[in-house]
Amino acid sequence: MDKEQLHDLISESTGNESNICQIYAIKDGSAVYDDCWHGFKTIDAMNVNSVTKGVMGLLAGIALDGGYIRSADQKVMDFFPDYSVKRGEKTIYDVTVRHLLTMTAPFKGKSEPWKRVCTSDDWTLAILDHLGGRKGITGEFRYATLGIQILAGIIERATGEKCIDFANRNLFEPLGLPKRIPHGDSSKEDQFDFFMNKNPRKYEWYTDPQGCVTAGWGLCMSARDMAVVGAMVQNGGLHNGRTVVSKEYIKEMTASHLKLGARFGYMNYGYLWYMPYDDRDVCAAIGDSGNIIYVNREENVSVGMTGTFRPRIFDRVDFIEQKVLPAISG
Repeated sequence: MDKEQLHDLISESTGNESNICQIYAIKDGSAVYDDCWHGFKTIDAMNVNSVTKGVMGLLAGIALDGGYIRSADQKVMDFFPDYSVKRGEKTIYDVTVRHLLTMTAPFKGKSEPWKRVCTSDDWTLAILDHLGGRKGITGEFRYATLGIQILAGIIERATGEKCIDFANRNLFEPLGLPKRIPHGDSSKEDQFDFFMNKNPRKYEWYTDPQGCVTAGWGLCMSARDMAVVGAMVQNGGLHNGRTVVSKEYIKEMTASHLKLGARFGYMNYGYLWYMPYDDRDVCAAIGDSGNIIYVNREENVSVGMTGTFRPRIFDRVDFIEQKVLPAISG
């Protein structure tokens, strides 16, 4: 398959590929593919859903590199000394930053408290109310989008600045990418529109009423943005010879800390990044609707892909490897 055939395949698709808006690929340090659909341009951004988590994993690494967070094993409650722990709750004191990064932090209840958190004045404090529980630290993987909100709060408490400003200064600007601006509104109607609207968005990041970014979703990026981030990860944290994230942290972030089950395709999990294979040097930050940062160190390639909202499209790794990589090689 060549690039023209790939473009036509997506243009004519009525299936899972029909929502793809942008694909951008960097190989051996140079852009080798840049294509768009549905009226999108290369410079356009969109909500990349849970790819946001992968970016938060990088920001945690930058905070660790800078000494703002002492170690991944530092306790979460160290950063919230003014938080009033619920009576009888003990587990919360044992939860560490590493538990958040590996999604092994325990939470009360069987499902995430979306309504309670997303209608509150402070989303970080609201989800802290659900951290812990009677079972203690079990090491069980629990996918918790709202739980990553605590990580944004930690970065703000540790650095003394808004997470979005920390991200702009330490990640986006060093990579030569546009600064993100706070989205602003956080009403129920606006949240729905933010997910469902299929038009290009600004370079923005959704925020709660306190101006803290939504850490599990809501970051707006272009496919090019994601490919550039991926190229930095592929290059061990370097961009144009400058260290953005330490090589040691990148290695730890993309190491396998857990083996996931059938729901997640038996992939390995690092620090908010996935490793699809046991025996190949491939990692990815994956979001709903097919949004993805794909990094293949064996081929020295990174791919960014965006897609408008479409439920139950989670993993584009196979599509990239079966369709995009051959087009690049061709």
